[in-house]
Amino acid sequence: VAGSLLNKEQKPDFLRGVKKEYDKLKEDFANKKTVKNYLPFEEAQKNGAAINWQNFIPVTPTFTGTKIFNNYDLAEIATYIDWQPFFIAWEMHGKFPQILSDEIIGAAATHLYNDAQKLLQQIIREKWLTARGAIGFWPANKTAPDTVTIKTETGNVALEFLRQQIKKAAGQPNLSLADFISDNTSSTDFIGAFAVTIEGIEPHIKKFEENLDDYNKIILQALADRFAEAFAELLHKKTRLEYWGYATDEHLTTEQLIKEEYLGIRPAPGYPACPDHTEKYKLFELLGGTAATGITLTESLAMYPASSVSGWYFANPESKYFGVGKISEDQLKNYAERKAMPLAEARRWLSPVLE
Repeated sequence: VAGSLLNKEQKPDFLRGVKKEYDKLKEDFANKKTVKNYLPFEEAQKNGAAINWQNFIPVTPTFTGTKIFNNYDLAEIATYIDWQPFFIAWEMHGKFPQILSDEIIGAAATHLYNDAQKLLQQIIREKWLTARGAIGFWPANKTAPDTVTIKTETGNVALEFLRQQIKKAAGQPNLSLADFISDNTSSTDFIGAFAVTIEGIEPHIKKFEENLDDYNKIILQALADRFAEAFAELLHKKTRLEYWGYATDEHLTTEQLIKEEYLGIRPAPGYPACPDHTEKYKLFELLGGTAATGITLTESLAMYPASSVSGWYFANPESKYFGVGKISEDQLKNYAERKAMPLAEARRWLSPVLE
């Protein structure tokens, strides 16, 4: 290579050859990027989940409307904490509790875990934090391929969902969350929603900052996040066993709960199965807004307090988590029309999933 560059006669041919080789590599890479094929949106809609709704008998929740939880017992919530994400927040990767005996990071992980347990008990004992939440259930039916209409006491609310559009192998459906709600109008189905939050962290964060104690500050922030996720897990379990009661014979260990081996799903707006954050407006309106949940939505539709979780409840035994993936322009236009949203605004909100 060096000889070819130094030789005046060979250099032009050599550089042309290198450029040609790089051009081919760029072309090959571009071709690889376009390997994914997308169905026309109408075809994707026709290839939804095939569920026999004629033989489906929906379970009626024990109540419709909302139920509010104020100052929920932190000690009970703590029993549902999944510790693995806590360690990931500290860039310690490994399964819990095996991480505590890991040859490389076990000692550091154990030290961190013991410190977290101490602070956890102090939080519970001295009531540093407050757990608030709301759940709700409403009659609902699928009224269009990707639309679920909820019936409330004050009127109907249309939830709009996105559908997988990538071309699948034969027999594989292009899923939308709307597929998991019955379109059989002679048999009313139901959908649920939830929002939970952990309040009261600010004065304790401020105190740690004043003491230049970043270590305990980060532990506290991570624990608040864990409390929020654990509260969501706890209420989902109570929903399945008691409030909705569609899985009253469930007997799952904490490990099985973490692995999501339960019936039904609780997808969150802004996440892979329903990536549009703007549907949060409807979710929070249904639950009673900030007054009921303690949560406010920022301009970017993040939730405040930061340690908050919200989502939908689907009870159908065939419902499952999935990612919508990328969508094409035809679905974007259809979605904007359904939501009566300017196309440019829909494009902005859905930019992460646009092909």
